[in-house]
Amino acid sequence: MDGKLMDNDISHVVEADRAHVWHHLIQHAPWTGADPKADPRIIVEGRGMRVWDQKGKEHLDAVSGGVWTVNVGYGRERIANAVRNQLIKLPYFAGSTGSIPGALFSEKLISKMPGLTRVYYTNSGSEANEKAFKMVRQIAHKRYGGKKHKILYRDRDYHGTTIACLSAGGQDERGAQYGPYTPGFVRVPHCLEYRAQWDLSGEEYGIAAANAIEEVILAEGPDTVGAICLEPVTAGGGVITPPEGYWPRVQEICRKYDVLLHIDEVVCGLGRTGTWFGYQHYGIEPDFVTMAKGVASGYAAIACCVTSERVFDLFKDDTSDSMNYFRDISTFGGCTAGPAAALENMAIIEEEDLLGNTVAMGDYMLDQLRALQDKHAVIGQVRGKGLFLGAELVADRTTKEPVDEKLAQAVVGDCNAQGVIIGVTNRSIPGFNNTLCYSPALIATKDDIDQIVSATDKALTKIFG
Repeated sequence: MDGKLMDNDISHVVEADRAHVWHHLIQHAPWTGADPKADPRIIVEGRGMRVWDQKGKEHLDAVSGGVWTVNVGYGRERIANAVRNQLIKLPYFAGSTGSIPGALFSEKLISKMPGLTRVYYTNSGSEANEKAFKMVRQIAHKRYGGKKHKILYRDRDYHGTTIACLSAGGQDERGAQYGPYTPGFVRVPHCLEYRAQWDLSGEEYGIAAANAIEEVILAEGPDTVGAICLEPVTAGGGVITPPEGYWPRVQEICRKYDVLLHIDEVVCGLGRTGTWFGYQHYGIEPDFVTMAKGVASGYAAIACCVTSERVFDLFKDDTSDSMNYFRDISTFGGCTAGPAAALENMAIIEEEDLLGNTVAMGDYMLDQLRALQDKHAVIGQVRGKGLFLGAELVADRTTKEPVDEKLAQAVVGDCNAQGVIIGVTNRSIPGFNNTLCYSPALIATKDDIDQIVSATDKALTKIFG
């Protein structure tokens, strides 16, 4: 792979895309006008951390496929070969039966998740979260007469695109115009100290943010609240790392009121923060863990809802009741390519010590971004964990007024023009789509990070002076 385009002319591909593909998260109007330069972007090839578009332009990908997914980088032939070999042998059988890669990956995955025992396969992060929500609701009916059915979620967190997931989403612009929503989902405050809701700091702030959850439980009635769904590090809501004291207090509150703890690891899972799962930084013991993106680094579609044996046992305690088990299926949860790819993905992370690299390179990148903060007053705060980082842009450091989101998007555009793809919070929080987002592959080197930071530096200088 040398980054050169294929010998044949792919202009037809571009026109077919323009005419028929409905892209995600983007306004199509510019591509349907008279401007011949306004072509949709086609990514043709990828290798390592770099991708090439239809014009042959090389880009360093600092967002792992655009949405923090390709954790081990592009061009991993061993994953592709594992998928090919498995597809020839058996591509699919419904999840009511087992498969060899499904059994072996579940064993491997559980070995990295002490205290959890069961893996339910699905095809997307949204669906994985839906399964957990359905389990909570069924438990409510089985044990509490349907009363303990409410599910708490946090302001700024994101859990997927289905109507139920949007009902559990703390990003108002994501859910705008898609209501009415599913009842029984209740919001709790975010834990971003930079956007403080209490005149406290550090551990005291973290405990206060957790105590706010208890206040909601008491207001709703503990006998009505079945679970709480939280990201370990908030992703699209601004890359928010929790304050000290937050997670231990959350765990304590869940146990006090018999509230099941659901951790959404769709972004953080499989190494993104420097541990196998983000929650493992904080010593907590969840009842549900959902995951998707990095599970197979995008080489195949796979997502999982992992539970404790305590949860699993609740669905097999009365075999005389024909409604007692989890009466659910995910069609593409029966695909074998996903677990086959995921096994190789995990092997690569282990063999190349990508968790160690993520910690080292994450610390380095955090330091470089903080140096950039010293140089550019428009950076109000830099935050993150591992290779999962954000830089919040503000018009004034004292008031913390966010920059106009078009200016934040202009920084992304200028970086792209330089050949570096970064992200920005997008249609998430009204008035606060102002955080630059970085999630380079776990294989990132210092040279890669230097290029990302340098491009950001030049873009900030150009846009803000």
